[in-house]
Amino acid sequence: MVTTRTSRPPFHADQVGSLLRPKELHEARAAAKAGRLAAAQLKAVEDRSIAQAVKKQEAIGLQAVTDGEFRRDFWHLDFLKQLDGIELTRPVGLTFNAEDVPPMASVTGKIACSRPIMVEHFAYLKSVATRMPKFTMPSPGSAHFRGGRNAISRTLYPELDEFWTDLGAAYRKAIGHLYDAGCRYLQLDDVGFSYLCDEKVRENFRKNGDDPDDLPQAYAQAINMALEARPQDLAVTMHTCRGNFRSTWFAAGGYQDEVVAAMFSADVDGYFMEYDSERAGGFEPLRLLPKGKKVVLGLVTTKSGKLENGESLKRRIDEAATYVPLENLCLSPQCGFASTHHGNKLTEDEQWKKLARIVEVARDVWKGKS
Repeated sequence: MVTTRTSRPPFHADQVGSLLRPKELHEARAAAKAGRLAAAQLKAVEDRSIAQAVKKQEAIGLQAVTDGEFRRDFWHLDFLKQLDGIELTRPVGLTFNAEDVPPMASVTGKIACSRPIMVEHFAYLKSVATRMPKFTMPSPGSAHFRGGRNAISRTLYPELDEFWTDLGAAYRKAIGHLYDAGCRYLQLDDVGFSYLCDEKVRENFRKNGDDPDDLPQAYAQAINMALEARPQDLAVTMHTCRGNFRSTWFAAGGYQDEVVAAMFSADVDGYFMEYDSERAGGFEPLRLLPKGKKVVLGLVTTKSGKLENGESLKRRIDEAATYVPLENLCLSPQCGFASTHHGNKLTEDEQWKKLARIVEVARDVWKGKS
């Protein structure tokens, strides 16, 4: 499937990626972890659940469909741990105020990508989709932001420049494998940009051995290295939010101009930005958006089941359109519905109604071009 200039993502009605895991899938994954279900049987349940989810997405009218990240436990760790040189370790520093907090990625070896990562996940999604299959992966910065300098071997990487160079090369290989499998819509998830707008998080970065003033540009440059010489028909977006673990959040604070300016220097087609609550601040930083790029407004929350009012969403889109041409705006949830296998605190029915509301509003605002 090849994108064209008129159909190039992101779409006016779009989504971040993860979906609530159905009960059957929850139970199957638990049984597999307990040794009561064989890998082939789990895969059959995953395949069936993904096919059903894709049909629902297409029936709602979404132009881009995902596998809901149904084969993952965590939005970032399942990918990162497959890179050479990365191990999962106990989290330190700031954590979500919740039980079963995810581990963190630590760099204990030289970073590389010696084998394809999640290509079979994408291949199955593509095989059951009639709309554009969208694949998500953590951004390169995700290998750094949780533990920072202190979680990267100083013996192997006495200077971070070599770490970023190796990481960029590994990502180029991983993205190339996905492209060769037919991926034409890729999303890089990078919460670091939003986190860096929160002073308590910035202080944690300092404790981890980093200067938070330097990180926005470092993360943007890492994305650009990962996308170096990417094919023209590969559409890439970036998503940032303030945390999304079991309906809790991690960071707060409006988007700061210096952080947004660095984020907008990442060579992607569009930016998914959280805007579902006062924690995200106002739309003023959108004035820095480069010409020709798109912003996907995350106005619909995934943290509760309350359905947003369509007219209220339209008014907020109009507000954003004072800074960005309407045609360069899109609408989506502020994050996925299940960044981890636990899922957020809403029902599947509420999830699908929210996605349907996004399509409905987008068709009204952009005159049927959702």
